[in-house]
Amino acid sequence: MNSSPSHAQAPAPLETQRAKLLERLASTRKVDLLIVGGGATGLGVALDAALRGLSVVLLEARDFAKGTSSRATKLVHGGVRYLAQGNVALVREALHERRKLLNNAPHLAAPLPFVMPSYKCWETPFYGVGLTAYDALAGSSGLGKTQWLSKRQTLQTLPGVKPQNLKGGVKYWDGQFDDARLAVALARSAAGQGALLLNYCPVIGLLHRDGRVAGVRYHAQGMDTPGEIEASCVVNATGVWVDEVRRMDDRVAGRTTETMVAPSQGVHLVVDREFLPGDHALLVPRTQDGRVLFAVPWLGKVILGTTDTLRPEIEEEPRPLAAETRFILGEAANYLARAPRPEDVRSAWVGLRPLVRPPRDSGDTKKINREHTVVVSSSGMVTVTGGKWTTYRAMAEDVLAKCVDAGLLQRLPPCETADFLLIGAAPRQPSTSLGDAPGLHSYGTEAEWVNRLPGANHEMAPGLSEAMLRFAVRHEYARSVEDVLARRSRLLFLDAALAAQIAPAVAKVVQEETGEDPKLEAFLALAREYSEFPV
Repeated sequence: MNSSPSHAQAPAPLETQRAKLLERLASTRKVDLLIVGGGATGLGVALDAALRGLSVVLLEARDFAKGTSSRATKLVHGGVRYLAQGNVALVREALHERRKLLNNAPHLAAPLPFVMPSYKCWETPFYGVGLTAYDALAGSSGLGKTQWLSKRQTLQTLPGVKPQNLKGGVKYWDGQFDDARLAVALARSAAGQGALLLNYCPVIGLLHRDGRVAGVRYHAQGMDTPGEIEASCVVNATGVWVDEVRRMDDRVAGRTTETMVAPSQGVHLVVDREFLPGDHALLVPRTQDGRVLFAVPWLGKVILGTTDTLRPEIEEEPRPLAAETRFILGEAANYLARAPRPEDVRSAWVGLRPLVRPPRDSGDTKKINREHTVVVSSSGMVTVTGGKWTTYRAMAEDVLAKCVDAGLLQRLPPCETADFLLIGAAPRQPSTSLGDAPGLHSYGTEAEWVNRLPGANHEMAPGLSEAMLRFAVRHEYARSVEDVLARRSRLLFLDAALAAQIAPAVAKVVQEETGEDPKLEAFLALAREYSEFPV
């Protein structure tokens, strides 16, 4: 196991005992703000609102970050491709938000150097100019200078890249993070400011009074009957599922719901680090179909991705299409000295992006709006969707501003999230490389609290101790084997077969901690899906 960080011990972590959370929920009659959806955006709104003194409840139907928010490419970035599309304002905002995120969660986010290898003489100057502009847009928020590399320098910084016909390369900087663990840190940070957050608590209806949205009906797992909470303002932050919640509102008002979200599927394949053994990520600026491809070192493995495929249906566990896995493996083979084969893939997973649909959908997801959108219905429900993890904080600030503008909330004090350290972070704490294998470093100042729990020296898998499992249940809202191995630990996303192998032992610990069914069989079925994919 990695040793714990050498900084001051954090306060005792708050407990997330389910029975106490349900008791508090049942006794809550009315709040200022009720948020539906526990992904990046909803959690960001909860923290921002709680810091400004609002009473806040957030309800998530599944687990926090179960959907899109745990399935990112793990990059904190301004969006190189958006710069190529001419969206300078979006890139500039994201680059400045990137710096804030890295500062506020240095145990979960860190700078990452990228290299774009050139195989044609024009590529280094052509892309080098663009990446230099990308760096310039960051200004004082930049992470490092863009450099033009010779062939020798490219091979040194990017071991594993294909040397044949290599001309040189360009090095630039972006960031990476652990998306699911950042989501949990947001949830716990909001709870530390007085917000009440519950996972496995679906909203089953909206309350209306005098034609206005006045709260929600919910049915939490562990409660025999549904409950109700009134709220001055209800925010729909359910990502690709926002239209389902909007229909609840529109049915009462007698309106027809116009679809707002066009889900786009992004596939990721994970291979061993030996395919790209250095500490630099690889960028392919233009694949055969004009997209961007990354090979990113992350938690001891390498992530290959991603795709951008419009999907008409929304699934809780979307799966790759054969054409997508062939595309990623084929493009990787063009740039890696050792071409990854299907049998080399340790885990294959998919995220659905909630892209905002234009009035007339062209069917091309590259042309659909990447920025977030906030709309207020005629009955007063606020819906936010689109955007990306990097700008979650700015999105939350925008949502609350819209709530005030719509008269749903009173005038608020200034936003405090720009410099707010998330739970586990310490002032001037150096960032930890996320290319390394997982371990205690992701707990930041709370590492000592993890080590105080039973099983601190019992390693279940590399970088995962029994104590971490207990911490996940006691302090991080985990309820099942999947919660632990997919989102508190990232083992399912790194090595699905290994996750399945240790799942029975994990289930025993989870059951011991919760006294409930840890849902082992469901997890084993899920792990098979992550390890078996069409080619």
